[in-house]
Amino acid sequence: MKTKNFIVVLFIMTLFPLKAQNGATSTKPKVGLVLSGGGAKGFAHIGALKVIDSLGIKIDYIAGTSMGAIIGSLYATGYSGKQLEAMFNAQDFDELINDNFPRASKPFYERENAEKYAISLPFDKFKISLPSALSRGQNVYNLLYQLMLPANDIRDFKKLPIPFFCIATDIETGESIVMDKGKLAEAVTASGALPSLFQPVTIGDRILIDGGVTDNFPVEKLRAKGMDIIIGVDVQDALKDRESLKSGLDILSQINNFRTINAMKNKAPLTDIYIKPDITNFSVISFNEGDDIIANGEAAARTNMAKLLNIKNQQKSALKRRLIKPLDSIKVNSISIKGNERYTRSYLLGKLKFKKEETIDYSEFRKGINNLIATNNFDTFRYYLEPSTKDTGYNLMGEIRESETTTFLRLGVHYDGLYKSAALANLTKKRLLFDNDIASLDLILGDNSRYNFDYFIDKGFYLSIGVKSRYTQFNKNVNPLLALEESSPLLAGLNKIDIELSDFTNQVYLQTIFRKDFALRAGVEYKRLKITSETIIEDNQDDEITFENTGYFGLFGNLIFDDYDNVHFPKKGFYFNGDFHLYLNASNFNKSFEQFSIAKADIGYAFSLNKKVALKTETSGGFKIGDNSTTALGFGLGGYGNNLINNFQSFYGYDYLALSGDSFVKATFTLDYEIFKKHHLLLAANYANIEDGIFESGEWFSAPDYSGYAIGYSLETFLGPLEGKYTYSPDTGNGYWFFNLGFWF
Repeated sequence: MKTKNFIVVLFIMTLFPLKAQNGATSTKPKVGLVLSGGGAKGFAHIGALKVIDSLGIKIDYIAGTSMGAIIGSLYATGYSGKQLEAMFNAQDFDELINDNFPRASKPFYERENAEKYAISLPFDKFKISLPSALSRGQNVYNLLYQLMLPANDIRDFKKLPIPFFCIATDIETGESIVMDKGKLAEAVTASGALPSLFQPVTIGDRILIDGGVTDNFPVEKLRAKGMDIIIGVDVQDALKDRESLKSGLDILSQINNFRTINAMKNKAPLTDIYIKPDITNFSVISFNEGDDIIANGEAAARTNMAKLLNIKNQQKSALKRRLIKPLDSIKVNSISIKGNERYTRSYLLGKLKFKKEETIDYSEFRKGINNLIATNNFDTFRYYLEPSTKDTGYNLMGEIRESETTTFLRLGVHYDGLYKSAALANLTKKRLLFDNDIASLDLILGDNSRYNFDYFIDKGFYLSIGVKSRYTQFNKNVNPLLALEESSPLLAGLNKIDIELSDFTNQVYLQTIFRKDFALRAGVEYKRLKITSETIIEDNQDDEITFENTGYFGLFGNLIFDDYDNVHFPKKGFYFNGDFHLYLNASNFNKSFEQFSIAKADIGYAFSLNKKVALKTETSGGFKIGDNSTTALGFGLGGYGNNLINNFQSFYGYDYLALSGDSFVKATFTLDYEIFKKHHLLLAANYANIEDGIFESGEWFSAPDYSGYAIGYSLETFLGPLEGKYTYSPDTGNGYWFFNLGFWF
């Protein structure tokens, strides 16, 4: 009996492994995918995903860190490898990483005050500090949120089309944090917050940075999710030699790599398929080499083709991914924003410029977000779209964090042919007297010392208040009609006159914004204008003669529209600036003063012929109404400059202020060929009529009396444009060289 029982037990034990094996083969293995961090080198993950897609392999769980988290989360949301390749190739990573917002998103006063500084540093208690990072990461969040909208309502990342988690690091404790719940775009932004490049991300009571600091390849945590097979893609650097460590970022990466490379000795064997793309010749910021990095990732995955095919065979049927696409339009029903203490709700809504319950392109939604952040009054805006319960569309919910930095020291240098060499020091203070004001003082030292002061209380769509004060001076040979009346006997034999001009202008104005992009200003102005010369010496003068030393009081109105994408080298956009001045009174120097007014307008339009060539067309015109005795406020053409004062304008082919009159029309055409990135070959032609009364005589509509042409080369540098232009006029046969360095101020 005992023998019989022993045989039965032995028989059962023999069959059990066979049954278990048959059960295992009938169940598909769970396949996990782990993607490491590595900045731009992480593009190689896309190449590996393309191979995985081509085989129809089903991924059951994804884990990622930093760039691996970004690409992994998008794949988990439902995008294919090919879709990711197309999306990433379409991105401008300089704009994305540096938080460069479109110029049209910035308030008019921000454009005026920001487009002339080479360096901007936080300044507090008479000490210069450094920002926490080069970028706030807002553009990255904006992009990720849009792409992740198909999974907008998912708060548990296990419920994504492919379950997912990523790793971030608590900067206060050094703890490695598994991000598997919450808002997906926010979690992934935290995982990719590379120290010094992106500022830390606050989620709840934690301050988080790049997960690669503590766990750049979370294979153990993925295995704990019950994965049978793990595919790992590793784009981490090997240690570099001294010849390769040429930048601060290289050194920081090397320090971090000490730990991660050592950790990979234990982590790599935990994968079943270890894919290691060749990224030796790339760095964490090689975003402009994305195609090559993706190709290397694809090549590395194909070297593991036999193992990948084995997984495919175990899964039996191939996976067919349902392709998704980002949302292209949106309707915002309501707006709820928390975190604003100093800035009112009306101020926030005025910057967002959303019309409630109106369907708009998602690009317009992004533009509204940019309008708010581009004020530089806020560090971050973490928003989400909550589906409306009573209607189609969304409720915009968000939390904004106001910037604690309110004072900035800004510096710049410049050289041009009119103002000569100059160094700029600027002090900007936000929230000086009120929560939504800004004060800016430029001190310009050099051959012609100057200053600019601006104070603005920004009320958005409501009436804003501004104050401007400036002092400008220069010395130049100009057309004598700018200083003398046509009937003056001093004109005899004079073609040019060497003058010293100083202008002290003060304005107080109101501004309102309408139709989203138009700014209308109206205010009062006091101008003190002085013109002297040593060219002409009268009998009773020892050293110089004074042509003008008058204080003018008047009213002005100004209508501006400006959506050029770049103020110096626009590739698209439209510009309009209409200005009207009514001069009511003058000081005793101008004893024959009578009221007069000046109206002028500038219109510009830029468009691209292809990726490298753009054409900018500009037309300008102006006229004086009333008293003609005040010639110093007439129109003057000639030279090249972007910040000429009063009614002076550039004109190629002639020296500064060589042409004058009380009315003019001008057209300019500029062809911009960007030979290499930030290297511009410029060809220009301009034509004009200028003299007294051309609109009464009809001369404004006749063939142009003056013409000029220019060829130039310009290089965009951190100081501003570095350019040289040769201009020539067939009218006179004369040519002039104009050189410029730095932003205009």
